[in-house]
Amino acid sequence: MTNSKIPQRIERLQELASSLWWSWHPLGRAVFRTLDYPLWRLSGHNPVRQLYEISREKLETAAGDAAFVSLFDSALTAYDKEIHDATSWYSQVHAGALPGPIAYFSMEFAIHNSLPIYAGGLGVLAGDLLKEASDLGIPMVAVGFMYPQGYFRQRISAEGWQEEEYQQLDFSRAPVNPIVSSKGDKCLAEVHLKNRVLHVGAWLVKVGRVSLYLLDTSLEENLPQDRLLSNRLYTADREQRLQQEILLGIGGVRVLRSLGIQPSVWHANEGHTAFMMVERVREEISRGTPSAKALEKVRKTSVFTTHTPVPAGHDVFTSQLMEQYFEPYWPSLTLNKDSFLDLGRYTGSSDGGFNMTILSLKTSGQSNAVSELHGKVSRRMWYGLWPNCNEENCPILHITNGIHVPTWIAIEIRELFEKYLGPTWLDHHDNIAAWKKIDDIPDEEIWRTHQILKRKLFHIVLEKAQQRWARDEGTPQQILAMGSLLDHDALTIAFVRRFAEYKRPSLLFYDVERLKNIINNSFRPVQIIFAGKSHPADTASKMLLQRVHTTARDRTFQGRIAFLEDYDMRLARYLVQGVDIWLNTPRRLQEASGTSGMKACLNGVLHLSVPDGWWHEAYNDGNGWSVGDETIKISTEEEDRTDANTLYHLLEEKVIPLYYNRDRRGIPQEWVGMMKKSIRTVSPIFSARRMLKEYCDKLYLPAVRS
Repeated sequence: MTNSKIPQRIERLQELASSLWWSWHPLGRAVFRTLDYPLWRLSGHNPVRQLYEISREKLETAAGDAAFVSLFDSALTAYDKEIHDATSWYSQVHAGALPGPIAYFSMEFAIHNSLPIYAGGLGVLAGDLLKEASDLGIPMVAVGFMYPQGYFRQRISAEGWQEEEYQQLDFSRAPVNPIVSSKGDKCLAEVHLKNRVLHVGAWLVKVGRVSLYLLDTSLEENLPQDRLLSNRLYTADREQRLQQEILLGIGGVRVLRSLGIQPSVWHANEGHTAFMMVERVREEISRGTPSAKALEKVRKTSVFTTHTPVPAGHDVFTSQLMEQYFEPYWPSLTLNKDSFLDLGRYTGSSDGGFNMTILSLKTSGQSNAVSELHGKVSRRMWYGLWPNCNEENCPILHITNGIHVPTWIAIEIRELFEKYLGPTWLDHHDNIAAWKKIDDIPDEEIWRTHQILKRKLFHIVLEKAQQRWARDEGTPQQILAMGSLLDHDALTIAFVRRFAEYKRPSLLFYDVERLKNIINNSFRPVQIIFAGKSHPADTASKMLLQRVHTTARDRTFQGRIAFLEDYDMRLARYLVQGVDIWLNTPRRLQEASGTSGMKACLNGVLHLSVPDGWWHEAYNDGNGWSVGDETIKISTEEEDRTDANTLYHLLEEKVIPLYYNRDRRGIPQEWVGMMKKSIRTVSPIFSARRMLKEYCDKLYLPAVRS
C-alpha cells in the first residue's frame, strides 16, 4: 500500500520498510533510526508503523536533509544490489541446478518482533533459514500462517502466575501485503473440512529475496468459526490443530499453485506440515500417475526436518478424528481407510493414532535431524519404519542447526570484527580460517565492548521495570522481581528459553541455601536473569515459572534474581549480547539442538550447559563449561542431584573465580581468552550459512538429481 505522505525524493522508504531486509542490515536500520529516533523506539523498531504514524512535516524535512538523503541513497543502493545480485553464492556454485524454487513449509516464522507469528526455537530457526537463503541467493519461497493474534503476550501477576494476553495485529502497521487473485479475489484456494469448504487467502512478506506466504482464513466467504481458524499459534484444541495442519499442508500447496509457483523441492519443517506431501500425491494421481509411482515421485522431491527427540512431542491424531476429516479425501489417493491410516503409523499397527512424523518420514525421500546427537536419537526412534534397517543405517542424516549471524550479532561486536578481521569478514563468516584473527583483538577492547552491551541490557531491564511501576501495574515485590536492583558489575547468568519441565529451569534451586551463598557473596556477587514463556495449556510448566518468580521476590536473595516478562525477539537480542553466562540444563537426549547458546557465543557470552544438543559437538574444554558428562542416569532424581551439585561446583570453583580474577586494568584476562576461543570455535561452524549450504549439498540438490 502507498503512503501519500512520503515526498517523491524518498518515496521508496515504503518499499524499504515493507521488505524485512532492513532488519538484518545496519544501513537499513540506520535510515529509520535517523528519520525519527523517538518514533522508531515507540514503534518497537517497526518502520511500517513508524511511517504510518510520522508527520508529513517530518518526512518533508528529511527529504530536504542532505545527510539523510545520502544515507537513504546508500541503503537503497545496498538493497538493490543484494536483491538483484547475479553473483550470489548460489549463482556462482549451483546456477541452474534447481529448475524451480525450494518451497519451505513451517508452522511458525520468527523474522522480526514487528511480525509476532512465532512461539520459540522452531520459528527462530525457520526465520534464520529464510534470511540466509536470501543472503546466499538460494531460490526459495516459504509458506506459513498469518496469526493476527500471534502466540501471546506474557504478563506476570503479583503472585507470579503467567497470564496470557492476545492482541490483534494491525495489518496496516505490519510488514505484510495482501495478495489477490488475477480476478481481484482475496480467496486463492479452497480446502474441504468435513462437510464444508474453507476459503484460503494469503499475505506476502518479503524477507529480502525470499517470498513468505502467510495463509489466512479471515475471509467473508468463511463461516465465523473458520474465520478464526488461523487466529492463534499452537492451539491446545486437538481438532482445531488438525484443521490448521490440513490448512497449512493442503491449502499451502494449492495457494502456491494458484500463484503459478512450481517448486522443484518441498521442505517440511517438522511434522505439522506433512499434509503438503499428501496433497502432492493427490495431484499426481489426478494427472493419471499410478498411486505407487505418484508416492515415489513426491518422495524424491520432499525433504523433512524433525526437531523432536521425545515420542510425546510428536503430533498424533486419533484414527476417529482422521476418518472424520479425510474420508472424502482418500478416494482421490486411490486408498481405503486402512491404507490411508497406514501412512501415519508403523506397518501392521492398528492403534496408536495417526503420527505426523511417521507420515513425514514415509513421504519424504530425504530426512534429517538437527544435531549429531539428535541424529542418533532419531535413528533409534524411527529405524523400524524401514525394512532391514537398524540404528546405524537408518536413512535419517543430521545437519546441525545454525544461526543467522547478521541478525544476532551486536552492532558493536560487528564493528569490532570489521576492524580486526577485515571489512569483508561477514562475506565468508562460515570459513573457519577467517576467525583466527579473533586473537588479535586487544583484551581491553573486547572487554570494553562487552561492558557496553551489558549496560545496554541493564538499561532495558530497568526501563521495563520503570514503565510497569509508572503504569501503577506492579507491586514493589514485582518491580524487584523484574530486575530493578541488578548490578551491571556483577557476574550475570541467564536462563532464557521456553519454560518446560525437561529444560529444568528450577535446577539452580536444588539446594537453595548453597545458591544463596553463591549469589550473596559480598566480594564476588552473582545474579541470575530468567525469561521465557510457558505454553498456555501446560500447567506444570506454569508452576515452574511461578516458583522461579516467587524466588525472585524473596528478599534473602537481595534482588539478584530476576524474571523478565514477555520474552520476544527484541529482548532476546539484548540478552544474548549482554549477559556473561548462558545457562542450559535440559535433561539429556531431550534437547534436539538449541540455538540460543550459539547466539550468545557469537557475542562473546560464555556457554555453561549440559552436553546435549549442539553443545555435545561444540564443547572443547576451553570455550565454555560442560555440566557433567553424557552418561544417562538411572532416574531423573539422580540426574537432578548430580547435575545440580556439578553446576554449583563449577560456579564456586571455576566460573566465579575466573570472572573476578582481574589484572591491574580491571580486565579478567583468562576470561577474555575464553571469550575469544568461544567466538572462534563456535561462530563459523554453528552458522545458518554453513547449515544452509549443507541443506543444498546433502538434501536439495540430491532431490532433483535422483
